[in-house]
Amino acid sequence: MAALWDPINAISQQLTMGETLIAAARLHLLVRIIEVQTREDLDRALAALQSAPPDAVLVLADTFFLANAGRVAELAVAQRLPVFGTGRGLTEAGILASYGTDITVVGRRSAACVQRIPRGAKPGELPVGQPTKFKLLINLKTAKALGLTIPQSVLLRADEVIH
Repeated sequence: MAALWDPINAISQQLTMGETLIAAARLHLLVRIIEVQTREDLDRALAALQSAPPDAVLVLADTFFLANAGRVAELAVAQRLPVFGTGRGLTEAGILASYGTDITVVGRRSAACVQRIPRGAKPGELPVGQPTKFKLLINLKTAKALGLTIPQSVLLRADEVIH
C-alpha cells in the first residue's frame, strides 16, 4: 500500500504514521510512504503510483488533503486507485472509504471543555479523552467507477453509504 502524508503537519501526522506502520507490520503489509506538501506533489505522487500501483492508498488526516479532497478523489478515480482516509470530507469528495473519529462528537467535547475555562477551570487541568465513536463511510459511486464490488456484509456495517 501507499500512504500519503504532509510532513508540515508533523506532530499529529507522525503519530498517525507511526500507528499506521505498526498496524501494517502486524498485517505483513509493505507501506510506501510518499510526502506531499503541494498540489504539484499530489499530482506527481499519484502519477508515480501508475508504474507500480499499490493495492490501496491511505491518505492521512490533514488540512492539506481536506482542502484538496476533490483533487485527491479525481486523481484516484482517473488512475483507478482505491483511496482510503480518515475523514468524512474526503469520502464525500469521492475517495472510496474512510474510517475515523466522529468529528461531531469531538467538536462537542471540545466545546464543552472550552466553555469551562471562562467559569474558572484551568486549561491544564481539563480532562483529555480518547475518541470512542468512529464512523465507516463508503462511497459506492467511487466503488463503481473503480470497478469494485463492496460486499453486502461490509455495506451493512458502514455507518453511511454514499450513492
